Amino acid sequence: MNTQPSDRHRLPVHGEMPSFTRATGWLNSLPLTAEGLRGKVVLVNFWTYTCINWMRQLPYLRAWAARYTNQGLVVVGVHTPEFGFEADLDNVVRAVRELKVEYPVAIDSDYATWSAFGNHYWPALYFGDADGLIRQRHFGEGKYEVSEQVIQYLLTEGGSTEVKSSGVV
Repeated sequence: MNTQPSDRHRLPVHGEMPSFTRATGWLNSLPLTAEGLRGKVVLVNFWTYTCINWMRQLPYLRAWAARYTNQGLVVVGVHTPEFGFEADLDNVVRAVRELKVEYPVAIDSDYATWSAFGNHYWPALYFGDADGLIRQRHFGEGKYEVSEQVIQYLLTEGGSTEVKSSGVV
């Protein structure tokens, strides 16, 4: 994928990035807002800690956060429980610690953020551009190279001059 900003038309707009204001709590960060994230490329990841598909996705999320944060990427995990025991905050805190999730995590036990995004899947990725628009979505695991190319494209489009075409995938 060519990552030149002039190619903006290559990624459609799927609407504005919904707000995180109805998250019931935050881990690894003070509360984040869509408005406060303007100017950043945002990768929103809906997950739940017992989902095997998310567990296989996690190394990529960690690597992208490590590689691209200084270039303008913010990875935001949204923990939305599938089962009742996953709604227990102590269990989520333990999982975040044990699984070494270091990026911001919104607690979404009442599905408010899930509903705002119109999400239906674990895991799910939503790629937001620097203008606060959702430009790409991916449901399930896999397609990591394409996902990273989307991140690089959006960072370049947003003005980052440090994006290298070689990725972590």
